[in-house]
Amino acid sequence: MTTEPEPGPEPRATTAPTAPAAGPPARPSVLNVVGVHLYLERDGRILLGLRHPDSPFAPLHHHFLAGHCEQESAVACLIREAREEAGLEIAAADVELAHVVHVVDSPGTRPRIQLVFRARRWRGEPRLLEPDKCLGWDWWPQDALPEPMVGYARATVAGIRAGRLYTELGWA
Repeated sequence: MTTEPEPGPEPRATTAPTAPAAGPPARPSVLNVVGVHLYLERDGRILLGLRHPDSPFAPLHHHFLAGHCEQESAVACLIREAREEAGLEIAAADVELAHVVHVVDSPGTRPRIQLVFRARRWRGEPRLLEPDKCLGWDWWPQDALPEPMVGYARATVAGIRAGRLYTELGWA
């Protein structure tokens, strides 16, 4: 005797997944530039350099020793820039994050994250090693900073003195 195979379960109708509900339009992807800065303090004075008059950013303004990360960690960048720009030797173990500034200089420019590190110890005296970028290094009292000074550098000093770790500037 032959038996008919039992019918299997009925095929179920499937539907294509639905698209997510329309939301706000996607923002264009804009990468932030990462800057690294040295906040060096000695006897209540802060080390600042006077930027070269031909500098594309903030000519003839006072600013921290600084640079951009180049396929390296932020602390490695700080150590490299301190050696290249001013002949200072800093050990990674002597570095601590002092302040972060998230800044947009002007509408339409790339946002920047400025990491400001304090060195507790260092070797050497600041020397002018890149005269095409900086006219000289000087120690300035915290309560008598020079003019003109890069705005976010001034805001950083105020933030550090107030015990704040973070500042935003230029965001609408």
